[in-house]
Amino acid sequence: MAEVLVYVDHVDGAVRKPTLELLTLARRIGEPVAVALGNGAADTVAALAEHGAVKVLTDDASEYADYLVVPKVDALQAAVEAVSPAAVLVPSSAEGKEIAARLALRTGSGLITDAVDLEAGAEGPVATQSVFAASYTTKSQVTKGTPVITVKPNSAAVEAAPAAGAAEALSVTFSDKATGTKVTGRTPRESTGRPELTEAAIVVSGGRGVNGAENFALIEALADSLGAAVGASRAAVDAGWYPHTNQVGQTGKSVSPQLYIANGISGAIQHRAGMQTSKTIVAVNKDPEAPIFDLVDYGVVGDLFEVVPQLTEEVKNRKG
Repeated sequence: MAEVLVYVDHVDGAVRKPTLELLTLARRIGEPVAVALGNGAADTVAALAEHGAVKVLTDDASEYADYLVVPKVDALQAAVEAVSPAAVLVPSSAEGKEIAARLALRTGSGLITDAVDLEAGAEGPVATQSVFAASYTTKSQVTKGTPVITVKPNSAAVEAAPAAGAAEALSVTFSDKATGTKVTGRTPRESTGRPELTEAAIVVSGGRGVNGAENFALIEALADSLGAAVGASRAAVDAGWYPHTNQVGQTGKSVSPQLYIANGISGAIQHRAGMQTSKTIVAVNKDPEAPIFDLVDYGVVGDLFEVVPQLTEEVKNRKG
């Protein structure tokens, strides 16, 4: 069976959930070979082996932390040349898509971004994508070179599948451009204790109907009761009620959780583009004609200031 390279997204050896999802998808089309780079790369081996990696290529060179993107592209290119994989899978983050695009260009290969599913085809992997603001679902296949595919978080369930996970050092020769852009400082993101928005299984969002920054406490309370991430519509962000980093939509972040709860959000196409692939969608809006109700699985016509606190209380009662 052909090998499939999986780029590992980790923080000092702690493997992030989207990578484990990629390993599940990689097993559908071949044998996963993980590529772990940077500080803590060797510490990822056990988790990767537990989730199906037959081999883990590691390199802990300082260049991956000291410089932007290009050293990682150099490493993946070296891995492609060493393995000759059937495909390369990369998490569909902002950095992941830049790495994938550069790698595809270097290897003369086709690129597919934001896939939501993968399956084996007669002539290589077939990727499913949601396109045109998730109005259509398409199936795409690379016809040139080694397919490079980025996959959106929450596209597959994480499945344990113990494998050999043999660790091997990856030999990388960095290009002249690898040191072109140096990282001069880092500021840790302030922790809220909530899941990362794009990776969360549940997202609770607020929109124009929240009617003020102080009222986002209602949205946060519901999110915390569910162990969810907090999102916001563009209208709420533009009004200064919630940080831009939490914006869901075409000009914000795309999410695909198991459950998405939209509160006081009308459902404009800009917002729908960022959350329409959610598995189950619930909306609370006092306007029965709001476009969001054309999209939802469950809708509540009512005042969010009455509905959300009751929902939060009910969740707490059932949990406790």
